[in-house]
Amino acid sequence: MGGKPGGDCSDRFCPFELAWVDGPTHDGLTHNYAECSNKGTCNRKNGQCECFIGYTGKGCARQSCPDDCTGNGRCRYMKDVPFGNVYHDYYDGSTLALSGLGVGPVKLTDYSWDTDRARMCVCDPGWTGINCEKRMCPVGNDIMDVIPAGYGSAVSQVQTITLFDQDGDNTNFDAQTFAIKFTSKLNETYTTQPINWHLTDAILEGYIETALKKLPHRVIDDVAVSVDSSNDASGVVIEVDFTGTTVQGRQHKLEILTEECGDGCIPQITGLANIRTFHSTELSSVTISTTGSHPEVYECGRRGRCDEETGICECFDGYKGDSCNIFNLFKTLMRI
Repeated sequence: MGGKPGGDCSDRFCPFELAWVDGPTHDGLTHNYAECSNKGTCNRKNGQCECFIGYTGKGCARQSCPDDCTGNGRCRYMKDVPFGNVYHDYYDGSTLALSGLGVGPVKLTDYSWDTDRARMCVCDPGWTGINCEKRMCPVGNDIMDVIPAGYGSAVSQVQTITLFDQDGDNTNFDAQTFAIKFTSKLNETYTTQPINWHLTDAILEGYIETALKKLPHRVIDDVAVSVDSSNDASGVVIEVDFTGTTVQGRQHKLEILTEECGDGCIPQITGLANIRTFHSTELSSVTISTTGSHPEVYECGRRGRCDEETGICECFDGYKGDSCNIFNLFKTLMRI
């Protein structure tokens, strides 16, 4: 018989792809080949599938993303959706297998049958929602979340960067340059200027602190850095204390750029050529060594509502500021 259905061979076939949903065969197999993937109807005149809402492509083999992510995100296959926001969300340094340095969220191997068919919106920084139509609002501490008297003082989050030289000699980092990447709670990414390594700890502390404070929009408004390179066996230990008011609470872990970035690359750095990333002992890592008194950050500081169209907090009476983290005493007294 020919390649067209119908008694007079005038009707055309449509593409066959793995079915999104179908009944099992006698041996229990599912997702067998089906015309238009069982998610569309076949136009017998032109041989093209007319896909149901939410499906697209030849044979309706791919999911479409709602509203094309409204122009505020990218429609990605499931296999390309990464874990977390930064590299260290997965490689957290808790064990040797989960140590090491890298940049960007980690993509995990997925062998699901629909890994290159199912898709979702991955929103641009500052946007959220299933179709990326909602603006994110500033986040911050709840100003009324205070430590009672007698229970100690507030402490900020501290991240510890440990860098091991491949040869166990910290002086090998001398004269090299690296950079640090910071991801805000609105998923905006900022990378420092090149940081020159210096063998004097106090000078290196100043270089790192200045680079972080110079990030645009005062995204890190204040930070304190300490460096200890005295023990080769312990590596170079860099502690970054997020002391600023805009970086209180849990922050994404810093990412250390150690690969060479040459001509035409920004920031242009030599990289830390002899960094220890693969070894039978401890690896370089970034960890949270002090959680902080206020581990969580809240949208609009839990003292206002987020206007999802503008991305601006509408603070409750008595509060003001980008994240409603300022107590408006005058307005409160006027209301009384």
